[in-house]
Amino acid sequence: MLTRKQYDLLLFLHAKLQETGISPSFEEMKAALNLKSKSGIHRLITGLEERGFIRRLPHRARALEVVKLPENSSMEDLPTRNRRVENIQTQEIGTRGAAMRGAGESVPLPLYGRIAAGTPIEALRDHSTQVDVPINMLGRGDHYALEVDGDSMLEAGIFDGDTVVIERCETARDGDIVVALVEGAEVTLKKFRRRGHKIALEPANRDYQTRIYDASQINVQGRLVGLMRQY
Repeated sequence: MLTRKQYDLLLFLHAKLQETGISPSFEEMKAALNLKSKSGIHRLITGLEERGFIRRLPHRARALEVVKLPENSSMEDLPTRNRRVENIQTQEIGTRGAAMRGAGESVPLPLYGRIAAGTPIEALRDHSTQVDVPINMLGRGDHYALEVDGDSMLEAGIFDGDTVVIERCETARDGDIVVALVEGAEVTLKKFRRRGHKIALEPANRDYQTRIYDASQINVQGRLVGLMRQY
């Protein structure tokens, strides 16, 4: 038997997958269930997985599949498998799995727009544009690309106009160069550093200052794994 929260999360996952074919983020799940922390979502997902209601799709960050719904829910809308998710799994765009399946020398990644390497700018999400990325830049996770706007990461070898390859993730280690969502509205490319209960976003250019934020103001959207430049 499911708890109320498990039941609500399962129906929310099912609805989102039917609507978009993409698993909602932990932030979306947390907001939908009115929970205060992501750890609660992790526990609910683990419980649903152990009871056979969902399963995690391999080689894709955050990808979940609803296997069945509770008996007191309508089963009419639940296909044998979530076909949109199955299509995503088959394509595996941005994963090493695609390369192993004959994707060739490169893999197309979504190019979401320009990201500030100076001060933060509003996040851009242009899903219509793609860029071919060499296979050897990619790991097993989900990836996307961004065009750099600004010069605050010059000393890290990242120039204005470069295309950076980002592995989607929600955590970072000190020293990682990350895409950081600042106060829920703006993104920036900076070096990540913890300072007690604060987060420092450090530039790699002496003309720019390190910015310090409360941990609650920063959400890591991914970490830098590759860079491409046109001459």
